[in-house]
Amino acid sequence: MSRVLSVAAAPAPDAVAHFAARLSYETDVSDVYADLTAGTAEIVVVDSRSGDAWRQGHLPGAVHLPTAQVPTSAGTLVPPGATVVTYCWGPGCNGATRAALAFARLGHPVKEMIGGFEYWVREGLPVVTASGLHRRPVDGLTAVGPSKDCGC
Repeated sequence: MSRVLSVAAAPAPDAVAHFAARLSYETDVSDVYADLTAGTAEIVVVDSRSGDAWRQGHLPGAVHLPTAQVPTSAGTLVPPGATVVTYCWGPGCNGATRAALAFARLGHPVKEMIGGFEYWVREGLPVVTASGLHRRPVDGLTAVGPSKDCGC
């Protein structure tokens, strides 16, 4: 018997609702990069990691706001009406989820960048450090290469 089919797939209307909901809560590094590159003013990308992690490297154009400081500092860093995109280390960390929850509790529209900083770096996207802008080689398991569209 099929393991995939041992639990039936959801009916199409339920699947539509589920996947549409996921896309309203999440975005990926490629889409964030595209919007940052295009200068999309309607989003504010927030790095919710510690100061040490921020200095190790962060996304160009990101705002540094550790999760614990969101309730007291979000109002000074996020313009009204902007959609917040949170990120933390990567899939093994729920810091971006906690930061997204804190922003939502304040009434901000928010999405979490799935993959976090780890996948940003693995896809060869630019990282800002004290010594400037850097890119690491693309991990072929995560992307086809910088500035190439994966088609998804």
